[in-house]
Amino acid sequence: MPDDDITHPVPDLTGYITEGQIVLSRDLYRRGVDPPIDVLPCLSRLMNLGIGPEKTREDHRNVADQLYASYAYGRDLRRLVAIVGEEALTELDKKYLAFADEFELKFISQGDEDRNIETTFEIAWDLFSTLPDEELKRIKLDYIKKYHPFYKVR
Repeated sequence: MPDDDITHPVPDLTGYITEGQIVLSRDLYRRGVDPPIDVLPCLSRLMNLGIGPEKTREDHRNVADQLYASYAYGRDLRRLVAIVGEEALTELDKKYLAFADEFELKFISQGDEDRNIETTFEIAWDLFSTLPDEELKRIKLDYIKKYHPFYKVR
């Protein structure tokens, strides 16, 4: 698309017709993430119809929302670090920054791996374990107790 503009009429209308858009990132590609999908601007108007109990897993919506929020915060922190340096971050901010890096390397990047949905959930919950439990604000406590690696070990 012209100048990577997702608001250009062609991608914009295509996304409207197909009920979704997948956005590729030159930055992720340059860093070796395969496929280089920039998940933040991607959209699916049909996702809610295909996830949840009896379709995928009960925690799917909560996990998706928490991944999105945590990754978005981590990416915002990258921009801040470029200006003020990593020394200006709190310890929690540094965890979110690391979360964003790990999310790209372990969750988005799949290469030729034939990953199933259960493995994808395991990766998500492993990523969540790098953040304090109180930061998992978009996930029901019942799901945290059921799927979080810390609670599964006990």
